[in-house]
Amino acid sequence: MNFQSSKYQYSFGTHQQKQVIWIKFPKNIQLINHLKEFVKVYWSNTHKCWYAIDTPTYRKLFGLNLKAIGQEVILKLTPINKAEFIRYRELLLLKSYSTNTIRTYCMEFAQLLYLLNNFPVYNLKPEQLRSYCLYCIKKLKLSENQMHSRLNALKFYFEKVLHQENFFFDIPRPKKPSSLPKVLSTNEVKRMFSKTTNLKHLLILKLCYGMGLRVSEVVNLKVKHIDSKRMQVLVASAKGKKDRYVNLPNSILEELRTYYKKYQPKEYLFEGQFGDKISIRTVQLIFKEAMNKANIQKSIGVHGLRHSFATHLIEMGTDINFVQKLLGHQDIKTTLIYTHVSNKLISKIISPLDKL
Repeated sequence: MNFQSSKYQYSFGTHQQKQVIWIKFPKNIQLINHLKEFVKVYWSNTHKCWYAIDTPTYRKLFGLNLKAIGQEVILKLTPINKAEFIRYRELLLLKSYSTNTIRTYCMEFAQLLYLLNNFPVYNLKPEQLRSYCLYCIKKLKLSENQMHSRLNALKFYFEKVLHQENFFFDIPRPKKPSSLPKVLSTNEVKRMFSKTTNLKHLLILKLCYGMGLRVSEVVNLKVKHIDSKRMQVLVASAKGKKDRYVNLPNSILEELRTYYKKYQPKEYLFEGQFGDKISIRTVQLIFKEAMNKANIQKSIGVHGLRHSFATHLIEMGTDINFVQKLLGHQDIKTTLIYTHVSNKLISKIISPLDKL
């Protein structure tokens, strides 16, 4: 029995100021238990009906259409700027920007539209936009990174939608803080792996570190991407929609075969509870749990395994150009930052004090 059968009927609505999916079905203990096993559902005494919070995961599970990006935003806009928002979103779609980028750009652009109310956004002058940027910094207290995100979204509208190439010429960008990536030592990585007993969780962490993958790349790995004969893994449609090959570590091959026999994944190498790919949030929780078990107190996320991979390769003497290709960096400057983190390279420098 699946959730797309005729026994379950779905409709959308609002309950307690939340967007929900109403779920109706014949009164049957098996249907209720089946639903509760896979979905976090609630009972409404008012509507005498079960419901779940409206999320993309549940929409996909129930076979429902996903929400159009920005649909809720449109409802809050005045007619004069609603048309501009739709033009903006459509151009992002035509240019095949990623779902995350489209969502971020739309939300950032919408913040300006909310403030403008009935004033047409296309009539804004550079000095007015400059005042808006100051408002974001002084009143809204946006960080440097948040301001860069907002400016990127606005720049797309004025330069790509309105074709005003010089609109941002006199609008400065805030200087980004120059922070170094956080890494784990090789001993900390070993300790974390030794404390992770779940084979699936262990493999996820080992691939993050052993191949220097982003968490989004790990969750998108498919069984067909693993080439054990050539000992390579295809990282398909990664950041910037670029493919690249990375080396499959020899030490992980037997564990990978054992995992495949035990879990028998169909499409994605690491499946979630509904047969689709595992979520990024789940991988983050796996990493956090492993850090706690290993008693590692550093404030670092799962992306730190990728940083550690790059740093440890450089400490082993790997050519920086190879590290760049393995990480999928477009600019060598992005990779060079790891040379500032490497302890072994820094430790070779002799202080002038020791030469006196």
